[in-house]
Amino acid sequence: MAVTTLEASHIRYEVRRHKHLARRHEHTDRLFRIEDGWACQYRLLPDGRRQIIALFLPGDYCEAQWVLTGQANWPVVALTDLSVTEIPLHEIRARHTREFDGMKSMLGSIMHTLKNHEKWIVNLGRMTATERICALLHDLVERLRPSGKVVSNHCPMPLTQYDLADIVGISSVHVNRVLQTLRGEGVISLEAGRLSLLNPAELLRLGGPAHV
Repeated sequence: MAVTTLEASHIRYEVRRHKHLARRHEHTDRLFRIEDGWACQYRLLPDGRRQIIALFLPGDYCEAQWVLTGQANWPVVALTDLSVTEIPLHEIRARHTREFDGMKSMLGSIMHTLKNHEKWIVNLGRMTATERICALLHDLVERLRPSGKVVSNHCPMPLTQYDLADIVGISSVHVNRVLQTLRGEGVISLEAGRLSLLNPAELLRLGGPAHV
């Protein structure tokens, strides 16, 4: 884990893929802002199956709720190599009274996470496999836009089919079938870790009730 010291007490870390930023019930005195790369929060079932319950993309705080509790409820792991900025919790708590905009941003991140969890529940409970994947791809592209990662509807897509399966709650074989269908119908292109939306309107339509 390479470390670079930034202004004030912030430190930037380079975290390797598959390394944990937090483990379940681990106490933490810091918060991470994702500068580059992707991370996820997950739960493991007793038989070892994984369910990804949150994704953290560039610009996201990982995870803002730690400001309130100082504890990670569930593990957070790097899905790709990461660049993250470490922000001490005591610094955030000391500043909130005089730096309202910073605290507003933090609270906004918490609300964003909660809204994503609501969509996750709907997607897993009521949507078809095609709707789940289309809704997820559309959501990822929109979340990446503010960080400048999307150019002409092209963006990085480092998630493997196994990662996608763990997010949408179906098998990797089923994920592959859906992706092949979307490619064949000219809705997306997905090659070498890059996603291209060839027909964004159709992807949005296929995403179904998640966008209502």
